[in-house]
Amino acid sequence: MEENISEMNRRQFIKKAAAGSALAVLSFPSIVPSSVFGKSAPSEKITIGCIGVGWMGTDNMIGFLREKDAQVVAVCDIDSNHLHKAKNIVDNNYGNQDCATYHDFRELLARDDIDAVMLGLPDHWHAIPAIEAAKAGKDIYAEKPLSHSLCEGRAMCNAVKRYNRIWQTGSWQRSVSNFRFACELVRNDRIGKVHVVEVSLPSGHTDFAGTAHLNEITAPPAELDYETWVGPAPYLPYIKARLHKNWRWHLNYGGGQLMDWVGHHVDIAHWGLDLDRTGPVEIAAYGEFPDTGIWNSPTKYRVTTKYADGLTMIIAGGHPDVCNGRGGTKWIGEYGWVWVDRNGIDAHPKSLLKEKFGPEEIHLYESPGHYRNFLDCVKSRQQTLTPCETAQRSATPGHLGQIAMMLGRKIYFDPDKEEIINDPVASRMLGTPFRAPWNLV
Repeated sequence: MEENISEMNRRQFIKKAAAGSALAVLSFPSIVPSSVFGKSAPSEKITIGCIGVGWMGTDNMIGFLREKDAQVVAVCDIDSNHLHKAKNIVDNNYGNQDCATYHDFRELLARDDIDAVMLGLPDHWHAIPAIEAAKAGKDIYAEKPLSHSLCEGRAMCNAVKRYNRIWQTGSWQRSVSNFRFACELVRNDRIGKVHVVEVSLPSGHTDFAGTAHLNEITAPPAELDYETWVGPAPYLPYIKARLHKNWRWHLNYGGGQLMDWVGHHVDIAHWGLDLDRTGPVEIAAYGEFPDTGIWNSPTKYRVTTKYADGLTMIIAGGHPDVCNGRGGTKWIGEYGWVWVDRNGIDAHPKSLLKEKFGPEEIHLYESPGHYRNFLDCVKSRQQTLTPCETAQRSATPGHLGQIAMMLGRKIYFDPDKEEIINDPVASRMLGTPFRAPWNLV
């Protein structure tokens, strides 16, 4: 039930952010030389191609359709039902039939009249299209978590830096005022030195697609290119219950509730502690994995990480002692605590909720809306609120927690080198081999 409430709140937040963001464009330059961006000058329209238009991909696409200086010109998916539905949404929005459709994302990326892409793909398909988009000179809005493995995330960040692309991760909570205020309370020492931060995430497996009962091997449906859907992941026979929406519960394709949420609440924990450029040094974890069924990600888990300055972060799903049974993020300091979630904000003492920050204090990056922020940064070439490097660090405790869970032992990590120390088996789990012919090169 908690997961469904959170999902409803997520959609409400996105709608509010999209509806309230249009005014922010007035604060950015209205004329940008077209030579900076190619044939399509964003001073007129930022042209967008949407790759992966299922659940979140469609949500993101609609978010960009609401922005007057964005023009969705193409959609791509290997499920023809998703593809045709997305094209109809775009064409109905613009009152024409101009939206192009693609089966192969590489054909969309080859168009030199597209400025940016939205990637709304399963986790195992995050890295390759992102790197290819960067090579093709496209700016990128992509879903969280950043990647399916830590090594893939590093390759993605390297490509974004090498090709000088603008990147926004779908960690949209940073664009919401209560999360920013909570982080500013912590950053400005209103609760003193933080010694523990708790992150409470959902547990179990939520049947988002309503397909859990369809758990037998069958032939793939005609509308789906299943071979391409599997892509770089190890090949398994088609079972409907582990595809659309519910792919996240199988470790070939996603990372369970831990990785599905790490880009939200751990991301906020890091923001409040100024940890966007580092990671934990010690990780211990315990998880309960299913004995039967076709979903194999942990249903209950607890990850305890330690950072170089002595901070402890506890990330848990299914443990009511974390965050007092509430979801979200809770920083516990010398003088009190601050808790924030999509359902609200709380603190001890309560007077913290009325705090004001002076001009010399820390004021965090204020976003006019997550989609709006991305478009503004495409124009200005300034860094977005959730750039690639930040997303890599936000996901790191989750990746390492999964490894520690699967091995059943503590691991040690060098956050500067992004390497596990003195554990060759664990080190190999930082990345996974790709099924031919796919690779990251």
